[in-house]
Amino acid sequence: MSAEDVMRDRIALVTGAAGGIGAAVARTLAARGATVAAVDRDPARLAEAVDKLVAEGLAVTGYTADVTDHAEVDALVDRVERETGPVDSLVNVAGVLRLGGALELSQEDWAGTFAVNATGVFNVSRAVVGRMVPRRRGAVVTVASNAASTARVAMAAYAASKAAATMFTKVLGLEVARHGIRCNVVAPGSTDTPMLTSMWHDEADRTATLAGNPGAFRVGIPLGRVASPEDVAEAVAFLLSDQARHITMHDLTVDGGATLGV
Repeated sequence: MSAEDVMRDRIALVTGAAGGIGAAVARTLAARGATVAAVDRDPARLAEAVDKLVAEGLAVTGYTADVTDHAEVDALVDRVERETGPVDSLVNVAGVLRLGGALELSQEDWAGTFAVNATGVFNVSRAVVGRMVPRRRGAVVTVASNAASTARVAMAAYAASKAAATMFTKVLGLEVARHGIRCNVVAPGSTDTPMLTSMWHDEADRTATLAGNPGAFRVGIPLGRVASPEDVAEAVAFLLSDQARHITMHDLTVDGGATLGV
């Protein structure tokens, strides 16, 4: 089987698909033959992203949903399976970043971050994997962050929520392994997306991302480049594929060495 059809005849549900890593994942899976249900809560951005993929001849359909609402998520998965077929692959990408020191974060920032980054993963995974179990097949990848295991200044809510999503995914993987379902994590570092560039104010910030910032206790990126969304999408595609059929509960870091392999 060629690289172009390793996902042939599979149905993949991707959250956070309106831009950045989510859009790259949707494109990569569809290019490999999957039928993709692209999910996002922003209808305008989602429609724009899906239209671009459809124009490329890819089988991608957009679905608007808020991953923080469990009833909405259940209805979404019912609709996708009714209209498209049983979901074989789930990719949890939807995420938000709210910066702030641990002592300065508002209750709203903390709760809002966990609602999407952790509870959203719980809601969607439960809805999809619950349907995978009786079919005894399926694969899940949660896109977390290298911040889930390495402390980052001003990222208390983000790092904690990604750590929660990471461990939830691994525990889920342990519990459903007997049903032939695999659950893995991809942990990106700095990736060229609007989430990253929103933290940059000038060229010095970009330089610090590559070279490191001792004042923030942060090393740079040994490979000397910021990841592209496609770099992360390729890691996701691998973990969903049959090439990774004996890999589960794994955390694959894609950060150019920024966390020094720890």
